[in-house]
Amino acid sequence: MADGNGSTSSIVENFGAFFNGWLVRQERFLEQLVQALRSQDEEEIERRGDLIQEVLSHYDQYSAEKFKAAREQVLLFYSPPWLTSFEKAQLWVGGFKPFILFKILTNSVTEFTPEQEQAIERVKCETRKEERELTQASAAIQESLAALPLLNLVRRCGKAVDGEELELESAVRKLKEDMLRALESADKLRGSTVRKLLQTLSPVQTVKFLAASAEFQLAVRKWGLQKDQERASRSLG
Repeated sequence: MADGNGSTSSIVENFGAFFNGWLVRQERFLEQLVQALRSQDEEEIERRGDLIQEVLSHYDQYSAEKFKAAREQVLLFYSPPWLTSFEKAQLWVGGFKPFILFKILTNSVTEFTPEQEQAIERVKCETRKEERELTQASAAIQESLAALPLLNLVRRCGKAVDGEELELESAVRKLKEDMLRALESADKLRGSTVRKLLQTLSPVQTVKFLAASAEFQLAVRKWGLQKDQERASRSLG
């Protein structure tokens, strides 16, 4: 993994530009999903399988670009500078908490068959278990991360001797590897939870769920931008 200021600024600029463009496409997909639902024709919606696949590919593209950039500068993805303060406050291991998907689902889809309810409950239990395990792993990483400023201070004061410098570098390298591994596991859990839920839903329910998910993300983004702008205005005043 690269570790230079030039590399960091380049990733911030490049991924930030990608993310902003991705959000623009997200808004367009939301419009298409809402338009499909307005038709109120279930057969027509079921024929829009291409739209569903395009939306899922859109998310896959984000995950691929994210992991490629994280391999270079994983620290950035635990507090991304391209996100608003509000968005950062919602982060869980570099992204959204998987369990929120169940809240979005129950708020957007109101009728489930008994079989669907059982399947969703199974996915919920599996997700809760894996989420808890990753939260514990993330807490251990945060403890290691908190110790780094003190270690760096010791080094800058010239008190690191003999093998201590190498020990610090080794600790930083291992921490980044652990953070990347946790991020990858969290992204896999986010993706697998979505796929498992979609397997239980009808095409109409899927479109409702995808529309609600996109609407939620864009609303969080809009709220965060508004609050950051208000904060900036107050500081200038």
